[in-house]
This record gives sequence, structure tokens and C-alpha cells, in this order.
Amino acid sequence: MTTLASMESRTLGRTGRPVSVVGLGTWQFGGDWGPVSEADANAVMDASVESGVTLFDTADVYGDGRSEQLIGAWRAANRDVPLTVTTKMGRRAEQVPSNYVAANFREWVDRSRRNLGQDTLDLVQLHCPPTPVFEDDAVYDALDALVADGSVAAYGVSVETADQALTAIARPGVATVQIILNAFRLKPLDRVLPAALEARVGILARVPLASGLLSGKYTTETSFAEGDHRNYNRHGEAFDQGETFSGVDFEDGVHAAQAFAAALPEGVSVPQAAIAWIIAQDGVTAAIPGARNPAQARSNAGAGDLPEVPGLDETVRELYDEWFRAAVHDRW
Repeated sequence: MTTLASMESRTLGRTGRPVSVVGLGTWQFGGDWGPVSEADANAVMDASVESGVTLFDTADVYGDGRSEQLIGAWRAANRDVPLTVTTKMGRRAEQVPSNYVAANFREWVDRSRRNLGQDTLDLVQLHCPPTPVFEDDAVYDALDALVADGSVAAYGVSVETADQALTAIARPGVATVQIILNAFRLKPLDRVLPAALEARVGILARVPLASGLLSGKYTTETSFAEGDHRNYNRHGEAFDQGETFSGVDFEDGVHAAQAFAAALPEGVSVPQAAIAWIIAQDGVTAAIPGARNPAQARSNAGAGDLPEVPGLDETVRELYDEWFRAAVHDRW
């Protein structure tokens, strides 16, 4: 491992852990963005950590455990690297509230502990469960029991909607909330971020590049492989539509991303500006973009050190009002 760069750190909510403001999302290691080899995954993790990333986010459903296993093997080979690994549980089961019970939590957590090679998981998050789960006292009692017995150090939730986030933030044991937040999805700014800040709950901003729309590389003619969720879930066929392109119309997203790029100063890349805008929002702990190769990983991490871009916030809000507010603001 080469010399590690430094990056700004923030406390990950009620976990008390310091983490880099740009993390690494690892959904792509599971194959839902096209195949990623073990060597490529290791190269992405190497490049991320060398660039100052200290936070990896995964889930038990990514490749049915493959993402967790790859991270676990990497971590075992790099034991001296300070790293927080957050995982998620629940999406491997049928999405009904009755599956979110203590016995299943135990089974799911133990499987992730084996996959990641950790006696105690750093943070486990409920993975966008049905809405009634967020309101069930027994769910939080079961999660508290996992903390008490040392299976997990802390727990949080991953949500689809702002209302789910607010319900979770009100619970004293919830350490973090993971929510879609990017230049094309601003609703969390209204109430979720202020509530999290007041409660000292960490916010992990996922889908920060709107499934690649904010990479600045797509045109209206861009196509995706059959096994890529940007093909098969564009209209919510497999899971919540908001997880793919943040739920916005693809062509509208391309046009808005082009306008975003045109408003940036020379030398500032679209993805770095998009990530930098997220981590500049009060209440955000970290953004967790994915990366399929080391160059993407280094570029994403570079957003953590990007100097302030004049007018960036105004640009984001104007584009959102013009292109997306009417279509997405009230849905999630």
C-alpha cells in the first residue's frame, strides 16, 4: 500500500466514529452494474484508501454477499488500515414487515459477520424495509439487543422517503440514516438534514451521482447492459424506481447534467462538483459514490478536497426547480 492521503473526517452520527467525507459505495461489486472482477474490486478499494477514504458501504444483498466477501478479504489483507465498514440487511427476504424480527436479524447479522470476517459489525442498517417496520418498537428492541451482545457496534437505517427518515431519527438508538441525496434529489434538505443535525444522527448520502447521470458522460443515446439496473429498473420494475437515476426521467437527467456541466468553471469536473455540493450541506456526514475502476475512485475521493465552487448551490437549486421538483419532490 502506498502512502495514504488525508481527507476531512466527520463523526458518523451516534457511532462516534470518524469517517472520511467521501466514502466508497460497493453495490457495483455485486454485479448489478455489470461484472466486476475480484482484481478490479481490490484495485478500487486500494485506490480509494490511498486517496483518503476510510468508509466502505455494502449490503448483504449485493451479489448475494459477494460485495461483503470481497471487502472482508481486502480488510483481512490490510488490517492496519483504519476503516469503517457499514453494511445493510433485509433485502434478501420477502419485503413484508413480518420478516423484520429478532430471529431473522440474528441470522442476517451472523451471515454478514462471516462474510466480512468481523466479530462485531461496525454498523448495520435496515435496508429500505417496508414503512411499517420503521414504526415498530419491537424492531428497535431487537436491534438494541444486537448492540448489547456485541454483534454490532451500532445500527442505522437506509430509507426511500423523507418521512421514513424522520421516523427513524426520532428513535434514540438509531445512529445513522442513509438516504438518496444529490443535485437531482433535494427533498432531504427540507426537514431530514436539520432533524438529523439536531439529533446528532449521521447522514450517508447515497446515489450521489444519480446512477451516473452526474458523471457528465451520458447522452440520450447511452445504453446499458441487460444485467445493469439502469436498464432493467428504469421504471421501478425490480425495486424502488428512486434507486435508479434518482427516479428522474433519463433524458431529462441527461439534459440537466449538461446544463450543470456548462455552469461549472473550467477545470472542475461534473462528478467532483456534484459530490462536493452534497458534502457541503449542513447535516451530511459523507457521500458514498461507487466506482468501477481506480480512476473513478480517485476522482470521487478528490471531491473531498475540491475548493469551493462559486455559485454551485444556486446552480443546483435552479436546475432542480426547472427539471425535477415537480416530478420527484413529493414522491420520496
